[in-house]
Amino acid sequence: MRARMALMVQGAQLELREVLLRDKPASMLAISPKGTVPVLQTANGGVIDESLDIMCWALPPESQWFALATQAEQLEQARSFDEKFKPHLDAYKYHRPGAGRCREEYRDLAAGHLDRFEANLRHHDYLLGTTPQLLDLAVMPFVRQFASVDRPWFDNQHRQSLRRWLDRWLVDPLFTAVMTKFPQWQEGRLGERWPSGESRRAE
Repeated sequence: MRARMALMVQGAQLELREVLLRDKPASMLAISPKGTVPVLQTANGGVIDESLDIMCWALPPESQWFALATQAEQLEQARSFDEKFKPHLDAYKYHRPGAGRCREEYRDLAAGHLDRFEANLRHHDYLLGTTPQLLDLAVMPFVRQFASVDRPWFDNQHRQSLRRWLDRWLVDPLFTAVMTKFPQWQEGRLGERWPSGESRRAE
């Protein structure tokens, strides 16, 4: 979702191929053997198979998405968040019997990494200031996943500024525009022309 949002902002027309990870197309594995999504193949044949790298490819360093902190600074923050938050999120969301901790412990470990965001959002509408930045796009889908595991619990926590920030993003045209579902792509067929429309959020 975060890669799609950045590409939506860029506005380039792409061929979108919706894949299921349990049924990975051979052509996808041929260009990206690690078999994860998203994968972007550029017009010159280059392959970018990390979502944050796709975001930085789509949003140039001089864009307004880096007005409050440089591309390198925001990328470092996003990667640090991924590394620390995502393992706890996965352990909470996909908790299995016999895991090292109970689900609530993983939930609380993940939630602890959101406190810095809450502190920032008490002073302004976005993570770094008064305008949305790459960091907002980069972390929002994971915060959304976390909140959706037990939304009543999330809504009743002290992180009310974070809750309001998330709720604004959930109805933002840039986010809703990339939530369209597409049929699974099949080898030998054309993908979907994407985006079919334009986001209302402009740079």
